[in-house]
Amino acid sequence: MAMHFIFSDKVVLLFDFWSVHSPAGIALSVLVVLLLAVLYEGIKVGKAKLLHQVLVSLPTSISQQVITETDWDSAASDLPPVSRTHHRWYLRHFGQSLIHVIQVVIGYFIMLAVMSYNTWIFLGVVLGSAVGYYLAYPLLRMD
Repeated sequence: MAMHFIFSDKVVLLFDFWSVHSPAGIALSVLVVLLLAVLYEGIKVGKAKLLHQVLVSLPTSISQQVITETDWDSAASDLPPVSRTHHRWYLRHFGQSLIHVIQVVIGYFIMLAVMSYNTWIFLGVVLGSAVGYYLAYPLLRMD
């Protein structure tokens, strides 16, 4: 395995079955890695937007939340209002944790792909990251 960047159409990426031996194979592999990088940037921006929405929706205090929920829909539920608030928070937190795990796994796959030291793969990651950020950044506009 080379410990410096090389231009080659022969590379093994991430798994033994992802072995590339042709120019068409390297082009397809670069496209896959590029799309992974776009997805990574999209998840990163989406996670930030989701966190912002959760923080904005948090009550200023639990007592204020209890008053609001008691006035609106306490008769519609058999759970106490504070319990429903904690349950919703737990579900949101679990969802954010799951998204974080997906982001970390994709990030490590991208890092390991770059560690193949194939220049084409590296350029695919860089271009995918740039395209992903360009496409996802406007979604960060916090309305």
